[in-house]
Amino acid sequence: MNKFMDSIGEKIMPIADKLGKNRYLSVLRDAFMLSFPLTMFGSIVVVINNLPFFSDSTKEMLSSLFGNGQNATMSIMAVFVTFGIGYYLSKSYDVEAVFGGAVALSSFLILTPFVMQLTNGEELSGVLSLDRLGAKGMFIAMIAAFLSGEIYCRVTKKGWQIKMPSSVPPAVTKSFAALIPAIITLSVFLFINAIVTGVFSTNLHDVVYEIIQKPLVGLGSSLPATLLAIFLVQFLWFFGLHGQIIINSVMDPIWNTLMLDNLAAYQAGDKLPHIVTKPFMETFTVGLGGSGMTLAAVLIMAFLMKKKQYKDIGRLSLAPGLFNVNEPVIFGLPVVLNATIMIPWILAPLIVTTFNYLLMAAGIFPAPTGVSVPWTVPIFFSGMLATNSVLGGILQLIDLVIVGFIWYPFLRVLDRENI
Repeated sequence: MNKFMDSIGEKIMPIADKLGKNRYLSVLRDAFMLSFPLTMFGSIVVVINNLPFFSDSTKEMLSSLFGNGQNATMSIMAVFVTFGIGYYLSKSYDVEAVFGGAVALSSFLILTPFVMQLTNGEELSGVLSLDRLGAKGMFIAMIAAFLSGEIYCRVTKKGWQIKMPSSVPPAVTKSFAALIPAIITLSVFLFINAIVTGVFSTNLHDVVYEIIQKPLVGLGSSLPATLLAIFLVQFLWFFGLHGQIIINSVMDPIWNTLMLDNLAAYQAGDKLPHIVTKPFMETFTVGLGGSGMTLAAVLIMAFLMKKKQYKDIGRLSLAPGLFNVNEPVIFGLPVVLNATIMIPWILAPLIVTTFNYLLMAAGIFPAPTGVSVPWTVPIFFSGMLATNSVLGGILQLIDLVIVGFIWYPFLRVLDRENI
């Protein structure tokens, strides 16, 4: 068995290592983290404005007073992601990062129609629709940011710059150095937009949304795709690789888009369109003790196992585990390359995620509203915040029991083997 695991590890680790170090996946991850504090603030505003014990009139009043807290953060998340991609991509090429972010954002806006469709069928020109800057515009934002970042960095690297004397202030020198690369990059996007709008009478937002974003979002919101992502996260962690960083770099754009869709529907009072979203993944997987939902395993080790080694690991891991930090368990039990633990480590998240999905699909428990909850919020409280219902917290506690039943026989085997 150990030889088999070693052979798998030898094959999978180089691939996972390359994915983890991939320039574009790293940039995408960092760009979403740039927007994290802002979306967190917007989520707090949404939670406060929609507390379940408030009346509809109170919610409406709070929304009118404090709604811009959400409009200026979560509703325009694509803006922050675009700037972040341009910034971090330029930084990875050792190019002045702030200008790269600004050029990426401007390129995205060039492709964005400054027209709003009114309910009566008329069009209002000269305005930006929030949905273009949020969920609906997320994929075109990422495409524009990566493409513009590459053009800007490559032109800069070729030395096509206006160089100023050393006596000129640094801020002015950097601005003139960015002038030609910025003009070339923005001109490319201006011509692309002119061709699409002039020849094909449409815009790239709608093209990308219909051809790329909708199919990918539909696939990413499905249970099979979700289970595959979770399996890969757990499988990579088993070999000591940070599965979430690797897999979430690919899936986060989809899950975040689904989150924004749910948030828009929740605020409009409509039925939530998706079950699987970023908050679903954070709250009902990571929110139960970290990757692998190990809080139940920590409790079993701390209070039910006989071997002092495991009792100590469980008790030391309890405080971090309550805040969903489980590296002490992963490397202390250990989970990594521990054949006895591999089955519950992979199986528990798959079973519980399927269980939660089916219950939410049946309407027995509420799906996450689209509010972003920090992954460090303890169990029960994170479930309540994510679903705006105490039922979300109760579901997490049920999940904890299920995970405990899955882990217990394997931990007992491990305990008996070492007594």
